[in-house]
Formats: sequence, structure tokens, C-alpha cells
Amino acid sequence: QVQVVESGGGLVQTGGALRLSCVASGLAFDTYTLGWFRQAPGKEREFVGFITRISSSYYAYFAKGRFTISRVNAENTVYLQMDYLNPKDTAVYYCAARTGGGNIKSTLYPFWGQGTQVTVAS
Repeated sequence: QVQVVESGGGLVQTGGALRLSCVASGLAFDTYTLGWFRQAPGKEREFVGFITRISSSYYAYFAKGRFTISRVNAENTVYLQMDYLNPKDTAVYYCAARTGGGNIKSTLYPFWGQGTQVTVAS
């Protein structure tokens, strides 16, 4: 069965950086679009960015210039590099997978990980 597992979350100071990893197994990884989403306490889940099977990426406005998504197909892994973090970035970060092209709608991703907590201290 498909499994999606995120890791790499933690506590970081404002201005710091974190790299999240996501390993997806049980699927033809190189044919999938991988998306990152986040959910802060009391807020709805929101789109962060995605990377398509041809490594084309797209980011939410708040992520542009600070976050970078990359993938290593040979390792079934996608990364979310987050730089210049601030307290507004505090959330649970989720990795999701879908066939087809990129999409910002979470409902179009059938496979999800359990999430990893990112906390940015002021």
C-alpha cells in the first residue's frame, strides 16, 4: 500500500532554516506530483508548494523566495527546504502525492503523510 512519511520538523529560531523530508513508497514515485501543505492551530490547511514529475515547481506567495522543493526519484524522496523562517510559519507540515500535474487544492491529493511539526520561536 502507499505510505507517505514526513520527517525533519522541529523547533527553530526566527530567521533559521529547516529541511523537511518526505518518503513515499508503494507508488511509481517518478510519475507523481508531490505537494506540501501546512496547517496552523485554528486555521485551515493551506497550500505551500508542489513539484511535478518533471521537477517543475510552484509555490504559495508566502513561500516564494524562502522555500524550495526538490525531489530525488531514486530515493522516493521529496524535500522542502525552508529558509528565513518566522513565527507565522509555525504549523504541521504535510506531504501529499497525486498523479497528474501540479495542483494547489488539497482535495486532489489522495495520499497523505501524518505530518511533521515545525515551530518557529520569536
